Amino acid sequence: MLIWFTLFADWLVYDCFGLSNQTQLGQAVHFFVEDTSKIFALLIIMIYAIGWLRASLNIERVRGYLAGKPKLVGYSLGSGFGAITPFCSCSSIPVFLGFTSAGIPVGITMAFLLTSPLINEVAILLLFSLLGWKITLLYIVTGISIGILGGALLDLLKAERWLQPLAAKAYAMGQASGEQPLSQGGPRPAVTWRQRHQFAKSETFEIFSRVWKWVIIGVGIGAGLHGFVPAGWLEANLGDGQWWSVPLAVIMGIPLYANATGVIPIMESLLTQGVPLGTVLAFCMSTVAASFPEFVMLKQVMQWRLLALLFVILLVSFTLMGWILNLVTLMG
Repeated sequence: MLIWFTLFADWLVYDCFGLSNQTQLGQAVHFFVEDTSKIFALLIIMIYAIGWLRASLNIERVRGYLAGKPKLVGYSLGSGFGAITPFCSCSSIPVFLGFTSAGIPVGITMAFLLTSPLINEVAILLLFSLLGWKITLLYIVTGISIGILGGALLDLLKAERWLQPLAAKAYAMGQASGEQPLSQGGPRPAVTWRQRHQFAKSETFEIFSRVWKWVIIGVGIGAGLHGFVPAGWLEANLGDGQWWSVPLAVIMGIPLYANATGVIPIMESLLTQGVPLGTVLAFCMSTVAASFPEFVMLKQVMQWRLLALLFVILLVSFTLMGWILNLVTLMG
């Protein structure tokens, strides 16, 4: 199926536009057209399909289920739930308050928040289609591990003492009452096919309208790297295995805010330029999960000390992960 996107790009760029595949411009435009059309088509199909399945998901029951579990299980479930739930920084505050008001330990909540921007069904789909199942699986395991370990560390440090008053009050009330925030009125009625279609259509429109610009930006940057950056330049500057290349990539990614959907085409282009996998993943995770807009939003529920600690945990995690992956790749 994916060959049709290549043929479409060949026809549009080389036949209609008259560009040559031997020029940098032709290669960059072809990369942009092929990846953009492929991503948009897959987005629409997969978001609708997943929205159809998610139509009957009761998030309140998920929160209640997490609240009663042992912490280690809770970290894993919180991180796993974050991986399959497409929340972004705009929705992080109500989600955070919902979890804390349920009396769920802050570490479990943070495991969710750490994983949610890194991994979602769109990112997994794009990674699989562009880079294959091995890198996709590696990305998933890395993102979930960061969520679990980060949540456990924050619980160990009793991070709830560094919440803003609003979040701290909600957490204290949830801890005192021990009540689960379940929907009242008994079990929810069965969802009809028409309701599933309406929900999936609404979900498709909402998510696509939120991510399409990041796809264009991400693919545009990737096309520029693919077509105009001299072959071997990135490999020479970031790909020789220097220890400092990974923390440099992490720092470079912080101001370049994008979500996982938009950053994956950049990841593909960096890998084709010869940049090691660990360095690429460290850069892309920093771009997605350590962005300034995300932390500005979270400042409303977290004190500066907790935000700074969260920031350091992310940067150290991405750097260590990049070093380990580069070492494993080099040894392999």
